[in-house]
Amino acid sequence: MYSIGMLFSRASNPCRYLANDILRPLGTNAGTYRDQMSVKAFLPTAASQLLVAPVALPVVQPVRFVQTSMQLRDIDQAAKYIGAGAATVGVAGSGAGIGSVFGSLVIGYARNPSLKQQLFSYAILGFALSEAMGLFCLMMAFLILFAF
Repeated sequence: MYSIGMLFSRASNPCRYLANDILRPLGTNAGTYRDQMSVKAFLPTAASQLLVAPVALPVVQPVRFVQTSMQLRDIDQAAKYIGAGAATVGVAGSGAGIGSVFGSLVIGYARNPSLKQQLFSYAILGFALSEAMGLFCLMMAFLILFAF
């Protein structure tokens, strides 16, 4: 891009290049003497002396937008899929927990049939808590996939 810019002389439009030099941070304003002379040729004497004399200008920080390439987007997508898969593992744990709760219900009922109603209420509470954990894991997987 710099080589294309050198095809056109800076003297053709000195105001544009002057504005670009002012808006850049001071560390990047390393113009050559030839560039300063071409701008000075089109400015009055007082303005050309201002260009040569050091002037304290406010430093304008460049605004950088986040730009990602296709490869970085692919890596981000892969990370999303890996994270969602890891969050989904908790659903399998929920299934194992529900199986354990109802297996214990059957064993408890076999040992003491008179506590059927109380054991069943505890089993439903255990089922609800275990299922809630599975749903939280599934919710996190969907948040990772679609919200981030």
